[in-house]
Amino acid sequence: MTELPRYEYVKLADAIAADIASGKLPQGAALPGERAMTDLYRVSIGTVRRAVVELRKRGLVATLPAKGTYVIGMPEAAGNAAEETEPNG
Repeated sequence: MTELPRYEYVKLADAIAADIASGKLPQGAALPGERAMTDLYRVSIGTVRRAVVELRKRGLVATLPAKGTYVIGMPEAAGNAAEETEPNG
């Protein structure tokens, strides 16, 4: 069985999560601004915004309005972070 295609924002979120896991983006590091990320990753601003939302859902980053987005956590286990759902109650 072939793997289903993934959305671009999920691919971007996975790439950034890999940078966090490898230490390239350590805890406390700021992600580039949205416009810089569009140039860096060659994606649309909408894709960048959705990827950041995905990273926040995974608990890897936090966004401070008018300040930026910062790394706050590490991926739990490679491969299953996107499959897990957290109970929010």
